[in-house]
Amino acid sequence: MSLREGSQNQEGNGQPAAGALARHAADGVPPWLSALAAAAPRMAVPELRRPPGAGGRAAAVLVLFGAGPSGPDLLLIERAAELRNHAGQPAFPGGAIDESDGGPVRAALREAAEETGLDPDGVHVLAVLPELYIWRSDFRVTPVLAWWRSPGPVSPGDPGEIAAVVRVPVAELASPANRMMIRYPSGHAGPAFRVAGLVVWGFTAVVLDQLLALGGWEQPWDSGTLTALGPAEQPVGWPPIGS
Repeated sequence: MSLREGSQNQEGNGQPAAGALARHAADGVPPWLSALAAAAPRMAVPELRRPPGAGGRAAAVLVLFGAGPSGPDLLLIERAAELRNHAGQPAFPGGAIDESDGGPVRAALREAAEETGLDPDGVHVLAVLPELYIWRSDFRVTPVLAWWRSPGPVSPGDPGEIAAVVRVPVAELASPANRMMIRYPSGHAGPAFRVAGLVVWGFTAVVLDQLLALGGWEQPWDSGTLTALGPAEQPVGWPPIGS
């Protein structure tokens, strides 16, 4: 994988402003992530993920990049199999926005701290991405892009809710061997990833698919062939349309 500093994204957006680069560099943010942060607020939202004109519960997730032993990585959680909603699903840490949060940034940091044990003081927030909709749970979700400037140990905060916390190398996400298109029971298709012993699908896979393209890391892969998930790979309560 090549993390191309200041690369042009698919919409022709260039490098971030010099002032932003200087501020990010002072906090240890790598140039490739500064470039992604500049482009990410203009991320395309697929039609099936566009929020309705009204209604829905506000939520936020933390899209946290760090420097791992195998290069840049992302923090993901696996939800517990016993949950009523999104059981067993890999996801970004996050949850509903409380009134006391005052917005998506604090909500994403608070939820991530509760779910993974990370220290919010070690996280540098870079950008807020467009809102996406998960109609199965009626959430309007705002992804918050951040840099893990001071990584520390992470583990499930509540094993009854979180089964695992993993750091997935971006190179593994970008590898064509780990990418696939799957068809949901509803009939519609979407991107998915086989990484870290998990099948990442749904909302999380849509965001990852967009970020890989915006970051200039996407490699040619077979997006025209649908992969059937075997019984062992199908998520708990394999969901209906809109999950």
